[in-house]
Amino acid sequence: MLTDLLEKPVGKIEVEQLAAKTSAQTFSAKDLIDLSFHPNEQIGFRAAWILERVYSNHQERFLPHATYFLQKLPLQQNLSALRHYVKILAFITNKKTSPEIKVIITDFETDTIVEVVFAWLIDEHIPVAVKSHCLNILANLIPKHNWIKEELINTMEFLVDKESIAFFAKVKQIRKQLKVKS
Repeated sequence: MLTDLLEKPVGKIEVEQLAAKTSAQTFSAKDLIDLSFHPNEQIGFRAAWILERVYSNHQERFLPHATYFLQKLPLQQNLSALRHYVKILAFITNKKTSPEIKVIITDFETDTIVEVVFAWLIDEHIPVAVKSHCLNILANLIPKHNWIKEELINTMEFLVDKESIAFFAKVKQIRKQLKVKS
């Protein structure tokens, strides 16, 4: 059973191997999404890590469960799993994503996701790696929600002196993407 495999530490090689085994016969991306909410945070983290690799390397196996992922994303509270969730969402919302994913994100009602991502961005308990992906996600969703741009600029201005140097570097990159002067 997958839970048993994820009870013990796994490395990058094992994660890639497990991602490659994802199928209807073994375990699906939906199973990984569900496991990412496991009460044992380490199991949840490992499931989310494998899910990210499924998205990156075996997208055809992720696609049938993309809407389910988007529905569950706002509920993720495991900060270690959340890092992988927002990374996947940054890929999903990127303008270079696959046509199949573009249709899913275009058709999906993203208002709740935008609210939650903004909340994570300003939450002082959220790690900077998560916030960095939140900046990308919000910038990527501007074509769908044009009001985000001004709110994102204001939020970045507010946070830039409160966060780390790494966050400042990401803000600089997003400003460039949005062609905003600092």
